[in-house]
Amino acid sequence: MIRSKVLIVGDGAREHAIAARLSLSVHEPRISALVTHENPGIRRIVERSGGELVKSGLDPSGLVSAVSRVNPDLVIIGPEEPQFAGVADKAAELGIPTFGVPRSLAMIEQNKAFARALMWKYRIPGRIAFRAFRDINEALQYISSAGSVAIKPARQSGGKGVRVFWDRLAYLRTGINEAKVSQVLAVSRDMAAYDDIDVRIVVEEAVTGVEYTVQVISDGKSIIALPPIQDNPHVFDYDVGPECGGMGAIVGPGPSLPFLTQEEYEESVEITRKTLDALQRETGLRYVGVLGGQFMLTTYGPTLIEYYSRFGDPEVLNALAMLNDDLLEIMEAAVDGRLSSIKYSFKRNAVAISKAVAPMGYPHNRNLARGRSITIDMDRIRELGCEVYFGSVIEEGGLYKTLGSRAVEVLAVGSTYRETYEKIENCIT
Repeated sequence: MIRSKVLIVGDGAREHAIAARLSLSVHEPRISALVTHENPGIRRIVERSGGELVKSGLDPSGLVSAVSRVNPDLVIIGPEEPQFAGVADKAAELGIPTFGVPRSLAMIEQNKAFARALMWKYRIPGRIAFRAFRDINEALQYISSAGSVAIKPARQSGGKGVRVFWDRLAYLRTGINEAKVSQVLAVSRDMAAYDDIDVRIVVEEAVTGVEYTVQVISDGKSIIALPPIQDNPHVFDYDVGPECGGMGAIVGPGPSLPFLTQEEYEESVEITRKTLDALQRETGLRYVGVLGGQFMLTTYGPTLIEYYSRFGDPEVLNALAMLNDDLLEIMEAAVDGRLSSIKYSFKRNAVAISKAVAPMGYPHNRNLARGRSITIDMDRIRELGCEVYFGSVIEEGGLYKTLGSRAVEVLAVGSTYRETYEKIENCIT
C-alpha cells in the first residue's frame, strides 16, 4: 500500500531535502508540511503537489491542527525536538502511521546519560567510560581529579556545548582545571532551559580520532544501512570555530569514506543495530525511523560519541544524493514492517558534498544573525551543478531574510572531491 497524502513535520533544510526527494516518487504523493516558518523550498513543493502548508508549533497540538486540515496517510518527523515533545506518540494515538519515533525511543538522543547506560547494560561495543551528574557540586568535585575528559550537556542541544580537555602536562593542570570548572558552569546554565530530563551533566572519557556518522533506516526488525558520512561541526572552514549544527558533510567515492575500511563501516553498522535491539527490548516498542550513530575512529576502532533518533542535518542531503531508489517506498516499507523486501542501491562512482551558509552571528549571537538579506540566483546555481535547500530563512519581496540559524545548505554531486568541491564553492561565491 502506498499512502498518497504525506505530512512532513519540520521546516529546515533537512525537511526541504526530504520533501524534494519524496516529490520525485513515481507515486506522486500529495505533500503537506507542519512548519513554524514558511520555508520557501518546502512551500513550493507543497504547492506543486497539491498539499497544504500548516503553520503551527512542532508539537502534539500542532500535529492535531495539521491532521484536521490535511488528513494524512503518513506522518514523517524531521527534527529531534518534535520527537522529544511526543509528536509521534500523538500520531500513534490518532492512528496515523509514522516514520519517526515516540519520546521513549527518542530518549537515545535526548538523554546522553541514558544512551551511555544502555550501551553498558547491553554490552554494546564502542562504549566508553562516563559519569552523569544531577548535582553541579558533585560534577565539580569529580572533574578536579578526572584527568582528560569530555564535558557535555546531558541533553541533546543542537550539537553545541561539548568541550574536550586534555590533562597531560603537570604545569598546565591548574589552567586546565579552571577551564573544566568554567565548562561545567556553562553547561549547567545551558541546561537550565530544559526540564524534560533530570540529569544535567555528562563527563566522559576523552577519546581522539576522526569522526563520521552511520545512519540506518529501521522497521523494528530489519535495517537499511546508509553510506557513512563525515560532517563538519565547526562554524568556519578548516575545522575552526565553535561547534554548532553541522556546517557541511562529505561522502564518497561511492557509499564510503576515504579513511574508513569496509570492516570498520560494518562494525559501526553492527553497533547501531545492537543499539536498536537493546532500545526495543528496553522499551517494548518498535523503532520505525532513522537511528544515527556519530562515531570516532580511535585506536580501539569505531567508538560511539552520541546517537541521533532522526536523519542528520546536513547528512541527509548527502545520503539521499547517493540513494538510487524511491524514498517514499522505503519509508512505506519501514512503517509496514517489510523493509527486508525492499531492493535498494547507492551510486558507486560519485562524491556528494553539502555545505551550509549561515549569517554572521551564528551560532552564539542569534540576534545579530537575524534579519539579514540574501539574494540567490537559482538558475545560475543549477547551471553550475548544485541544489539549494532552505533552512532558517523566509522570503519577502523577492529577497530571503535570515531567521538566525543556518540559512541555506548547498549540495553538489561529482565524480571526484576536487571537482565536487569546486562546484559547491562556485555556487556559494
